[in-house]
Amino acid sequence: MAEPQGQAADEFVADESQSELSQVEALTQERDANFHKYLRAQAEMDTARRRWRQELEDLRKYQSLPLVKDLLPSLDNLRRAIDAAKAGTSVEALKTGVEMVLKQIDEVLAKHDAKPIAALGQPFDPNLHEAITQIPTSEQPPMNVVLEAERGYQMHDRVVRPSKVGVAVSPAV
Repeated sequence: MAEPQGQAADEFVADESQSELSQVEALTQERDANFHKYLRAQAEMDTARRRWRQELEDLRKYQSLPLVKDLLPSLDNLRRAIDAAKAGTSVEALKTGVEMVLKQIDEVLAKHDAKPIAALGQPFDPNLHEAITQIPTSEQPPMNVVLEAERGYQMHDRVVRPSKVGVAVSPAV
């Protein structure tokens, strides 16, 4: 009679040990599955990082493409003006053509948010203007811009290039 109880105890231990083994196996499988999910997620993140880096590099590389495309018609028209000058076109017609090209370029710059900096008649502002000469005059108050040698441009809140200007000073007495 002891044997059947012993056999039952052995079966109970075997069942319990089998149960522990199946729990260990289940946990091991769950661990392995989670590890594979982790590896897959890490690989996907690496792929996404590479793609983002490539897209950023391409963005930097080709960021001025729209501006270049918009300037090409103006360049074509300048070449036509040069060809017209070689062919002996009148100076007045040539001047009109070049003024039209200048207007086209101004429109392209405005389209890309590059606006001219107001200079003539304005008070001198060292943040926007670069003084290249002083001009004695009584027609304008001192430190006002009376000559614009080169037009300056601003994009949003940044100065692309300051205006090169002549500034009024009081005439010598």
